[in-house]
Amino acid sequence: MLWFTVWAVLVVGTLVGAFFLGRRLWRSALGLGRALGRAGTVAGELADRADELARAAAERRPDTAATLFGDAELLRADVRRLRDERALRRAERERELLDVAHGWRSYWT
Repeated sequence: MLWFTVWAVLVVGTLVGAFFLGRRLWRSALGLGRALGRAGTVAGELADRADELARAAAERRPDTAATLFGDAELLRADVRRLRDERALRRAERERELLDVAHGWRSYWT
């Protein structure tokens, strides 16, 4: 009779533990399903946004067609404009570097 009671308690305990484990797994599976649904929605929105940005970048991309027989004055004007923009960027970088160097000097002195 003692062994029957021990085995009955072990079986009932195992079944109760299996119930709680199964319930937790079921709830986790439902949460995972909801998270995957949200992730799918966000991935779709991200894909739409990426397409929109790709289209905008394609519209802003400068023309790189051959200009061998183009108007020389227009080409020279483009080269001057690009050189001026480059000089402005270089001057801005130099100003930023000087500001950083000045900050370092003031920190160490």
